[in-house]
Amino acid sequence: MDIVLFSTADWDNPFWTNKQHVALELNKQGHRIFYIDSIGLRRPSANPSDINRIAKRILKACGSPKMVRGDLWVWSPLLIPFHRLNIITKINYTILNRWLHYWLRKLKFKPRLLWTYNPITMKLLDTTRFDNIVYHCVDEIKEQPGMPYETIKEAEEKLVSTADIIFVTSQSLLETRKQLNSRTYYFPNVADYDHFSKAMLNSTAVPDDLDNIPKPRIGFVGAISGYKVDIDLIAYVAKMRPKWSLVLIGKVGEGDPWTKTSAIKDLPNVIILGPRPYAQLPAYLKGIDVAILPNLLNAYTRAMFPMKFFEYLAAGKPIVSVNLPALRQFSDVVYLAKNYNDFIIGIEKALNDDNSEAKNKRCLIANKYTYKTRTEQMMSIIENYM
Repeated sequence: MDIVLFSTADWDNPFWTNKQHVALELNKQGHRIFYIDSIGLRRPSANPSDINRIAKRILKACGSPKMVRGDLWVWSPLLIPFHRLNIITKINYTILNRWLHYWLRKLKFKPRLLWTYNPITMKLLDTTRFDNIVYHCVDEIKEQPGMPYETIKEAEEKLVSTADIIFVTSQSLLETRKQLNSRTYYFPNVADYDHFSKAMLNSTAVPDDLDNIPKPRIGFVGAISGYKVDIDLIAYVAKMRPKWSLVLIGKVGEGDPWTKTSAIKDLPNVIILGPRPYAQLPAYLKGIDVAILPNLLNAYTRAMFPMKFFEYLAAGKPIVSVNLPALRQFSDVVYLAKNYNDFIIGIEKALNDDNSEAKNKRCLIANKYTYKTRTEQMMSIIENYM
């Protein structure tokens, strides 16, 4: 079928999330996809990254939708990112719907299904054009820095109540959304197993910039953002174990331009390599001895399922995490730390007990949680409903 996918992430963002992967998998399964880039929920800041993002968006918005692969089209609309104001919302509604109608007609799309990640969908889109609405709720967006909390809360409650099917990625999201809509289903985040399992191949070489760092290497891959990552925990581990190398691979401040890294800036055994292309991540994971999830515990992270979890497992890596509620059902393949000192104990256990039997167990579990299997299960639910 023809599907409009209303994303909260730009297609060409190098740090792929659920949105791009799901769109790609739906397309692989034979559906035509009209992918709408993020319309900017968070208020922009004067940070250079935000300024550059706005400049790029203006340039992209001047063009027409692009076909990025067979029957998968990407469109970047230009809207005003101040959704607290009703007048702005009305202007955005008019702009978005008129142009969407134009491009769908021009490209001969006849979408029956709207698959949305945007909690304020009902404020921005004329949903009456679709036979069915699927809301894929992957985190508590309103808890992110700079978000219009009350605007999102009100709009999301309407979306959850109206949507035909809700998919959520954590038990916490399931509990809250199912109160408003009984057709709410839990599917945790997954990974591209074939891609990340390359970390275990003999032919995969560890990149030089990582290979030159002393072992043992304790690694984190992902956005280094102040609202998600516990910078003080990383500093504590680095100070207590100065012979360990703590390697952080990711962009500082992604989604949170107010992120401060002063606590780890001058620590000699904390190395921030910066972001690396998705294609190279298995090679970097191969060179890591223990993979960590050093998250803060707050309203946002308590409702999230970290995407990196199954990527780490697919790479065969032992994992140490803070006590995230979403990971408790997988406690047989992840060490869940109760406090800072316990986090260190978990890493020490992982370094001393990483055998082939444990690695095989991780891979077997990861291979059950892939984008292909999850998307097939989701579409089965959708098709039964339609």
